[in-house]
Parts: sequence; structure tokens; C-alpha cells
Amino acid sequence: MNILFIMYDQLRFDYLSCAGHPHLHTPNFDRVAAMGVRFSNAYVQSTICGASRMSFYTGRYVSSHGAAWNGFPLRVGEKTMGDHLREAGMDCWLLGKTHMTADAEGMARLGLSPDTQIGARQAECGFDAWIRDDGLWAEGPDGFYDERRSPYNEYLKSKGYPTENPWAIHANAGIDDDGNIASGWMFAHADKAANIREEDSETPWLTQRTIDFINQAEGPWCAHVSFIKPHWPYIVPAPYHDMFGPNHVPAATRHEMERVDAQPVYAGYMENKVAAAFQREDVRNKVIPAYMGLIKQCDDQLGVLLDHLEASGRVEDTMIVLTSDHGDYLGDHWLGEKDLFHDPSVKVPMIIYDPRAEADGTRGTVCDALVEAIDLAPTFVEVAGGTPKSNILEGLSLLPWLRGETPEWRDYAISEFDYSPTPLGLKMGDQHAFAPSDCRLFMIFDGRYKMMHAQGGLRPMLFDLESDPNELHDLAKEAGHEEVFDRLYDQLAEWGRRCAQRVTKTDDDIRAMRGKSLRRGILPFMMDGSEVPDELTERYRGAAEVNYTEE
Repeated sequence: MNILFIMYDQLRFDYLSCAGHPHLHTPNFDRVAAMGVRFSNAYVQSTICGASRMSFYTGRYVSSHGAAWNGFPLRVGEKTMGDHLREAGMDCWLLGKTHMTADAEGMARLGLSPDTQIGARQAECGFDAWIRDDGLWAEGPDGFYDERRSPYNEYLKSKGYPTENPWAIHANAGIDDDGNIASGWMFAHADKAANIREEDSETPWLTQRTIDFINQAEGPWCAHVSFIKPHWPYIVPAPYHDMFGPNHVPAATRHEMERVDAQPVYAGYMENKVAAAFQREDVRNKVIPAYMGLIKQCDDQLGVLLDHLEASGRVEDTMIVLTSDHGDYLGDHWLGEKDLFHDPSVKVPMIIYDPRAEADGTRGTVCDALVEAIDLAPTFVEVAGGTPKSNILEGLSLLPWLRGETPEWRDYAISEFDYSPTPLGLKMGDQHAFAPSDCRLFMIFDGRYKMMHAQGGLRPMLFDLESDPNELHDLAKEAGHEEVFDRLYDQLAEWGRRCAQRVTKTDDDIRAMRGKSLRRGILPFMMDGSEVPDELTERYRGAAEVNYTEE
């Protein structure tokens, strides 16, 4: 078995036709869903790119691995998917984005050089990098946002694109009516075609690199193929730039009552720059068609990959996983981007095809179990033939669901958000004397009720998704619901007491240790030795050879 683990950046759970989108047809996502299982209640462990991805890769909650924001290093020594899979005999490769920052200080402390194999794996989130490109090659007065070399930019230069940064000037910019650069950073340009040949744009480029990898790969392997799109900048090459228009833009899921007496962190996010932009209908009418075009291109390129797998026979021995690191508000709930815990942000698509006969009975089905992003790592370990280490991996294997079983399962899903590095974190520090540790949010969702707890003494938010599936009515604004709050807070406390840091000993290791010190001669707290078998005291009985007490 091989694993093709495909992640799309900022892809909403409901922008696929198999999930019910009324205008956006995604026949290749649907094709994988028909081959496997679509998990309809999959939640990420954070709605910020880096923190979410570190949970996918470690199989651990954000407060366990500690990389809570973009640019927060994943501490040296944190075991990742690649480490677990290599122990089970499976190679683990990266193609595309990780958004991981290496713990350079920790590596230096331990003398790990990034040009060694172990150092490179520490610096690449545990993967062996086939081709890494984090995809945001922005450039400003102080230089590049990402100082590393961009393989994609080098590819574009080799194809004759004449600028130093063709990612910014061609792949993510159009041309205005006067022949000037129309940068995708400006929402006003989202309806223009990117000034690049479609086959050279980001998604086809990584698709072809993936085919190159598959053609040379010898199994068993896991390939994490991580596309930058449909993440902003919201601009896409022809013919995808005008496939959709304002008539395909749904009304925003929002209500004025959300703005009345809003929870303070939510109110702060409704006032930021991206929220203000997406509160404008002219912005939504330009951006959302471009976002849909980017997804349509992703779907077409997924079809190229699927066709190659079928033609090469690899579809018969390769698990295919499709998911995203988080969603995109697109103006819903008066917000843009991601950040908070409404479903458009925290809920993601997750589709898994298992080619083995054991999964035949679930093909084309939908599973509504509460699934977390951290479940993929133990799933992959089992696929590789290993046993997931539950003292490290906090997720649950999804293989029973793929086999049509009904396993004992979690009662709630958790997500975390640390906004301390943001402008809102600074504002809350000034207004409420918040320390960075106060600027944290926690979501707990039990399948019906979703609560957001805010540190720092701020009130929570609460939604009943059974009666209010669009999450418009915050029940925490009114009296009542004490029983629901008590139950969810008890469960959140239960989760908070989990044993997350004892990662060097499994439960089985501990069971095997019990009593062994007795057989090594550690026999404290006895009265006369009759409390234990004679063999344990044999070394401590018999005639003394010398009596020094009488000297």
C-alpha cells in the first residue's frame, strides 16, 4: 500500500459538488468520494495554516505540539508522521507546502545540521522533501516574505517568464486595460485572468511534479502533496477566470443580530481589514468567482492525477486522501479569511479511498462521525502495518469506518486558536491587560452544540447546530442553557487533563514495568520480608561473613 495524501490550502468543506454546492461542479472530487468515504464532520485542530498543519503532521493537538501560529517553530524532537511511518517501513515524502518553521535554536543546541539527513528531516517537518514550495513569494520594501529559494519561481524563469519574481508578476497578477500589472493582492483584480499560461500555473506545476514522483517511486511510500490553492491571492488563469460570475455567488450567511452584543473577540475580528472587505458585496462578487475558478482548476488537475494512477495501475495499491488545512469565511458571519470556529472556517472536506477489499462495502458512502485532522496520522501508521503509539498520537485511526465498522468513538471535537501575535492580541492587551497566554480560544463541538471558550475571563459563545445550522444565534447572549454549558465545560476540562506529554513510554511499557523493581532488589516498606516471595529476599538473607558491628 502507498498513500497519496493531498491537501488543498483554504478549501471550504461545502465548495464541492459532492458536498452540495449548487453551481461548482467538481467531478473528480466526486469521483474519489464515489470510490471511498466522504467524512462530513471533519474538523481541524486550528484554523491558522501553520498550527493546523502541525496537528495534521504530528497527530497531536496544538497545545500538545506548541506550534500555535505561523512562524512558531515545531520544537526539535517532536515526532511527526514521517517518523512514525519510517518506523513502520514506509517512506514519507513532501511535495509542495508545509508552512513549517524549523526549530533552528533547538537544532543548534543539539548539533543538528540541516544538511544532514536527520537535520533535514527536522527542518522539513519529518518529511523527505521531493520538492518544497510554501507558495507565498510576496516581496516588499524589506525583501521577500519567505527567504528560501522558490522551486516554482525557478521553473517559471526556465520557461521564459522574464521577471525576478514571476510568482508575483505572472502567476498571481493579471493585466489591466492600460497594460499595467493588476496584482492579485488587490480584490478589484480578482476577475482578471492571471498573466500566465494555464499549464505553467501553480496547480498544474505541482501536479506534474507529483506524476514525476509517482513514476520513479518504489513503495511503500506516503506522498504528501500540498497545493497552495485555492488560498489567496484570489486570481486564476484563463479559462478559469470567467467560468463563474456574480450570479453564482451565494448570499452571505450572516445576520445583523450577530453584531449586537457580540462576544469581544468575535467583535474584534468583525472590525479587521479583511472582514471589512468581505462585508462589501462588490468584493464578494469578484473574489468568490475567482475562488471557485481556483477550485475548478484543482479539480481538473486532480483528474489528471487520477487518470495517471489508473493508467499506471497505481490506483489499485494507493490510498487517496483529500482534505484541507482550514476553510474560508468569504463574508459569512461578517468575516473573511479563517480564524474563528464557525463551520466555514473550522470544518474541512475529507475524502478517503482505500483500494483494499475490506473497504468495498463503504464505497460511495458518507460518514458523519466526529473526525479530527489528527486522525490521519494513526490511520496512515495502520495502513503502513504499524501500531499507532497512543501516548504520542492523540487521534484515532479511521480504518474501522472505512471497513464499515462502528468503533468506540470520541464524544466531541476540539479546535484551538491562539491570536496573541495578531493586532487583536495587541488590542486586547491594551484594553484588558491580557497577557499572550490570555489570547487563546478553544472550540468544543459535540455534534450538536458548539461552544467557544475564551481565556481571559471573556464570555463564551454557544450554538445549537440542530436548530441553528448556520450558527447565527449565539445562545450565550441570553440566560439559560446552564446544563449545556456545564456539560461542555466538563468535557473541555476532561480534554485538558489528557496525558499529552508522556511521549517516551507507552501504556504497554508502563504495564510491563510494574513490579520489575522488586525482582531487581528494590524491596522497601517491609516489616519482616514475609510480605514477598522468598526468592526476592534471597540476596538479603543468610549468615554474615564479617561482623563489623562488634569492632
